[in-house]
Amino acid sequence: MILCDIYKGNKKSEMYLYVPSDTGTKDVPQALIQSFGELELVMKIKLTKSRKLARVDVATVINELQQTGFYLQVPPSKWAESEDRSSAKG
Repeated sequence: MILCDIYKGNKKSEMYLYVPSDTGTKDVPQALIQSFGELELVMKIKLTKSRKLARVDVATVINELQQTGFYLQVPPSKWAESEDRSSAKG
């Protein structure tokens, strides 16, 4: 189990930065933090392998937090969204 803080910035919509609560953003590259603009804490959550997340695989997030000290969730691409909608119609 990892206690995790999730941040969003004022420059990038639908982009979120996951960091372990105990280390915060100290392992996140400065260029990445600057690209977010002002960071705002969105939520604190407990990550376990059985937890479901809306847009990302929790095992991937846990692995990245352990390996690099952060996980960057990027917005879904417009192309992927249109492909999902068209395959749902067919």
